[in-house]
This record gives sequence, structure tokens and C-alpha cells, in this order.
Amino acid sequence: QVRLVESGGGSVTTGGSLTLACQASGYTFGSHCVGWFRQYPGNERVGVAALYSRQNSTYYTSSVKGRFTISMTENTAFLQMNFLKPEDSGMYYCVADGKAGAWCRPGGGVGHWGQGTQVTVSS
Repeated sequence: QVRLVESGGGSVTTGGSLTLACQASGYTFGSHCVGWFRQYPGNERVGVAALYSRQNSTYYTSSVKGRFTISMTENTAFLQMNFLKPEDSGMYYCVADGKAGAWCRPGGGVGHWGQGTQVTVSS
């Protein structure tokens, strides 16, 4: 059974940094894709970053380009977040093996979600 567990969230002030980690069990990163989603209260989860292993390609939503970096090892995915802003606050979820071209979003019985980790950036 695949399980993804995020860690590294917390509270920082504007300009600070956090590194989110996503530890996998029952799964090895590198076969397809890994991604990170953010969710504001009452809103849908939206893709923030994705990494496609076979193409060695990374994608970032425009608001985080140049500040966030997605990476992975065999069983851990990371999201390095620098120069954080209040609008970066939210619940962050990692995903794996989801749909290509959709930030690796799981769906239709394909892919896996983590349980989320909270990021709070205060001004």
C-alpha cells in the first residue's frame, strides 16, 4: 500500500524559507511524476510544482517561479520554498503518479495524495 507523508510545514514571516518533504512508503519516486498542491480554506487544491521523471522536466505555477524548487530522491520528494509571501500560506499536499499535464494530479483511480502539511506566512 502506497503512503505519502508530508512534513516540514510551519509558521514563518515574509521572506523566510521552508523545505517540505514527502516521505513515501510502498512506493519509489522516479517512475513517473511527483507534484505539490496548495489549498486555501474553502478552495480547491491547485498545482504549485511538478516534476516529470522521464523527461527530467519541472513546472511551476507563475507565482512561485524563481522561489520554489521541486526535487526528489528515491523515496522522498521535496519542495524548497524561499522568499515566502503571505499568499504562499495554505495546506500543501504532495502527489505521485498522477495525470501528466495536470500537475501530476491523481484521479480516476490513478495516483496518490499525501495528508498535507500546513504552511503559514505572516507579514
